[in-house]
Amino acid sequence: MNATENPLLSTALLPLFDQLSPEHVASAMETLLAQANVALETVTADEFPAQWTAIANTLDTATERLDVAWGAVNHLNAVADTPELRAAYNAALPLVTEFWTRLGADARLYGKYKAIDPNGLNQEQRQAHKNAVRDFVLGGADLVGGQRERHAQIQEQLAELSQKFSENTLDATDAFAYFASDLEVGGIPADILQTARSAAQSDGRQGYKLTLKMPCYLPVMQYAQSSALRATLYRAYVTRASDQAEPESRKFDNSQCMRDILALRQEEAQLLGFANYGCLSVAPKMADSPDTVIRFLRDLAGKARPFAQQDLADLKAFAREHLALNDPQPWDWAYIGEKLKEARFAFSEQEVKQYFTLPNVLAGLFRIVETLFEVEISRDTAPVWNGNVAFYRIERATPHGRELVGQFYLDPSARNGKRGGAWMNDVRGRWMRPDTGELQTPVAHLVCNFADGVEVDSVKKPALLSHDNVITLFHECGHGLQHLLTQVNEHDVAGISGVEWDAVELPSQFMENFCWEWDVLRHMTAHVDTGEPLPRALFDKMLAAKNFQSGMQTVRQIEAALFDMLLHTQHAPQDDFSPLLQRVRDEVSVAQPPAWARMVHTFSHIFAGGYAAGYYSYKWAEVLSADAYAAFEETAGPNGLPNPETGRKYRQTILESGGSRPAMESFKAFRGREPNMDALLRHQGMVAPA
Repeated sequence: MNATENPLLSTALLPLFDQLSPEHVASAMETLLAQANVALETVTADEFPAQWTAIANTLDTATERLDVAWGAVNHLNAVADTPELRAAYNAALPLVTEFWTRLGADARLYGKYKAIDPNGLNQEQRQAHKNAVRDFVLGGADLVGGQRERHAQIQEQLAELSQKFSENTLDATDAFAYFASDLEVGGIPADILQTARSAAQSDGRQGYKLTLKMPCYLPVMQYAQSSALRATLYRAYVTRASDQAEPESRKFDNSQCMRDILALRQEEAQLLGFANYGCLSVAPKMADSPDTVIRFLRDLAGKARPFAQQDLADLKAFAREHLALNDPQPWDWAYIGEKLKEARFAFSEQEVKQYFTLPNVLAGLFRIVETLFEVEISRDTAPVWNGNVAFYRIERATPHGRELVGQFYLDPSARNGKRGGAWMNDVRGRWMRPDTGELQTPVAHLVCNFADGVEVDSVKKPALLSHDNVITLFHECGHGLQHLLTQVNEHDVAGISGVEWDAVELPSQFMENFCWEWDVLRHMTAHVDTGEPLPRALFDKMLAAKNFQSGMQTVRQIEAALFDMLLHTQHAPQDDFSPLLQRVRDEVSVAQPPAWARMVHTFSHIFAGGYAAGYYSYKWAEVLSADAYAAFEETAGPNGLPNPETGRKYRQTILESGGSRPAMESFKAFRGREPNMDALLRHQGMVAPA
């Protein structure tokens, strides 16, 4: 197929998502890989100059075209999975992986980069050049002979196994459904039941179709009065994709996949001269060693665990005294927690949810972004893959008129065939293109999994978000802002590119703080039925409950992060990791899951999401983000609104600089010093009373 027949070969500025079909994938990848290979051979020829711009003009333009096209396929595979697309994706995956692995280990190209004189580069190019030379080493460019071949094989096998892990997780989640009767669903919110009844009717069944998708699963665990119903869904959820799942679902068992991934990572690390994969993982990060990470996590655990123990004691006492639950089980904790919160703070999440309609939340989010970062956001048009997807543009006023800063897609709704969770991904990066001399503006995906609006009397109501959903939306927007507001012109260090992985959560977690500011929230709420804004009294109750169970939440994150790092540093891949997980839980946790629980079997962050030996990044960056937000608290005006000067400084030092310098330099440019943990502990209420 040529460019007029294949949308993946189009030179349009945005992907033609509405035209892309599985049959386009193979031919497009064949064409684009061939072009990229020609470019690679061209720049590695002896006579080709070792010059940054010359290499970029030939090689980077070809590889970026491949990257954008494959990114579109990869995106659809995550948000609109079908058997046909999955087959096309999996057929092309080894070819794409092989090319990038070969490129990253090409000794000829490595030699060209080493021959470039950094003194002839600008500051952005020097940082990109430094990263490139480092990544060649980490990509195996120093390996020779059989070791080089084996390293390439490992990359291909890891890509296939990670994809299989994701597929098993998605398929195991989609495969489960429980059809509950009227007698079983007492306490579950009406909007959840309406969606569940409609889903059952669509399947030609009676009752309520309950699934493991988060917009259904979480409300059931929080509100269902039936402990037996909660137990049914809990067991299905925590045994997904494992040997403990129901027999008909064990075909999705990830056990062997996980063992193979761990073994390949260990082999890769040792090939590259590292003691273990943890050491390889932290090599390009802020943390200088796995030991530093482990000490950080244990230090934080020591500070958080007493608060977690008190949280658990409170839950047990309330369950015993008010719910007649003398021996709470793991599937009871969310229900007990919600009841305790209602009793202690006199409100429920369901009450709050009625005020957060998606259109109003988006308007409020955009308002704070526009005010704080001096930009304007408006609807735009682009081909999309689903009717619920919206497209937006960000502009900045200049003396010469409105200037396009970037654009983004927003895909908010959960549905079958869409991977769970929430994420930001880039479509393309900001780049002063060497082939045209024109500035390419960045484009991003913001993806969430919120429940869609329900239909009442033939009228569809707007989607309702829990406050946690609002926080998630702000979080992903923070990632998007770093990608979209960058002013760096070298695409390898623009936006999120080149940012150390353990610092990349700083802008996302920073934005979460605004979800607790009255002057922000009051402008983004309107009751779904009455249109009334969120009452100040209800907000005050929410604020009082902000740190409810923060100790338990913190140790849960530390448990996952510590297990991840120890799994990749102190564990033999062929061994059962259950004893290691139990040791971590004994050290850190306060509430133990059942022995048959297999949550790790769907731990996509570390087995399929780029966070291997890096899950600690969330807590590491949370220290940075809390300290950064403290600067806004310290400079807030008398009305409590953020100081525009502080917003401008944050935008310029953190967001606009992207990966063009080390994250610590950017942080110190904003804060004037290195970060400390005090603000994080204070924000989460984990400070001993004076």
